[in-house]
Amino acid sequence: MNWLSRTAFRATGVVAAVGLVLAAASPASAQNAIRDTEIEGIIHEWTDPVLVAMGLEPSEVEILLINENDLNAFATRGRIMGVNTGLILKTRTANELLGVLAHEAGHIKNRHTLRDGAQGAGMQPMLMTMALGALAIAAGAPQAGAVLLGNSQYFGTLSALRYMTHQEGEADNTGARALENAGESGRGLVSFFENFRSQEVFSDARRYPYFRSHPLSSDRIENLRRFVAEQSNYDHVDSPERVAQHALILAKIHAFMDDPNQTLRDYPETDVSLPARYARSIAWYRDGQTEKALGAVDALLGEQPENPYFWELKGQILFEEGRPAEAIGAHQRSVELKPDAPLLRINLAHALIETGDPARLDQAIVELKRATALETDNSMGWRLLSQAYASQGREGEARLASAEMYFAAGAEREATQFALRARDMLEPGTAEWTRAMDIVFASGATQDDIDDVDRRNSRRDRGGVIPAG
Repeated sequence: MNWLSRTAFRATGVVAAVGLVLAAASPASAQNAIRDTEIEGIIHEWTDPVLVAMGLEPSEVEILLINENDLNAFATRGRIMGVNTGLILKTRTANELLGVLAHEAGHIKNRHTLRDGAQGAGMQPMLMTMALGALAIAAGAPQAGAVLLGNSQYFGTLSALRYMTHQEGEADNTGARALENAGESGRGLVSFFENFRSQEVFSDARRYPYFRSHPLSSDRIENLRRFVAEQSNYDHVDSPERVAQHALILAKIHAFMDDPNQTLRDYPETDVSLPARYARSIAWYRDGQTEKALGAVDALLGEQPENPYFWELKGQILFEEGRPAEAIGAHQRSVELKPDAPLLRINLAHALIETGDPARLDQAIVELKRATALETDNSMGWRLLSQAYASQGREGEARLASAEMYFAAGAEREATQFALRARDMLEPGTAEWTRAMDIVFASGATQDDIDDVDRRNSRRDRGGVIPAG
């Protein structure tokens, strides 16, 4: 896994070349957004047909994996939806996970955001719609919902709760219809909600009296059950391939997130399934048992030599061991097998740069330019590109890449500053010079602002005194 940094859910980067990537990302509190090309690919393979059936363009919907143990999922403006690793690990089938994602997509489709009436319902503090938090409220456990949402202030008034529960029902139906139209069953959505409701997390004494006497969950879940049971794909079951993919997702998350010793207990050597062997190789690597981990990965590659993620893991292990030159071959192979994956190209470029060999910088720059073309808001890709350019003495390009990094992170002031510096070092009229000016204007500067900077620089160059302000 690779660990990365996101700002406002948009800026994407990688700090180290690993499979899952971690970073601070939350509009309400510090949360950890993770990136993993393999897991993201599987989830999009499942959800894209459902999004299409819902009338959404999959490329415009960003799905975030959040490294939090709480049972939670959410949707926000900007067509962003997230799902906690804690929720994923509690799903018993792929269909349950797909059902939750379809529900969250339903919020996006129905535009359940702050501007769509939430203010009038007393929900001004509510920045995100969170399916399972609302379900806890509807189940008669509002305090549980408060915990799941992170803070009870999100609930506002009882009017707000009724408003949110109405939205949850709408998202249920929208998600269930899309599942049906995509040839999927909505059974998993119902079964996951039932499983959550059955958990005795909070006692009756800790529930709000209003919801002890108004068990809204029964009506909601029974309505959903009746609705999906009438669909023609209700009895559709997960294929063996999807069952295997779900098991792999769980194993990989456990292996990267749990203590290595816990992973080795949960996936003992008596378990010879592929997910178990994958998990153990990751656990040994994280436990510092490098040679054992490499041996396990080589065994996996012996069975699946065309698997880019096994090559990625091998490269990661070598990189983390301070052997970047040895990691290059593995990362190169992962890119050859999955050329459209920007994170894999960033892994390769990072290894090339860390060798300290100037002769490798040109290739690193090529990989990073391709990666940032595929994922323009990947702040780590831009940071490494700036580093590579600076190592070659190409200061104008280095500052432009830094401007791109800050622009991707939403830091407009810093983006403008670096873009202006780049502009002064780049050849006027070139594509790079034009891009620097685009960033300046996109960050809110005007031509008058630029003219003022030029006048101040001109005075400085002539030794003049620049007035304050």
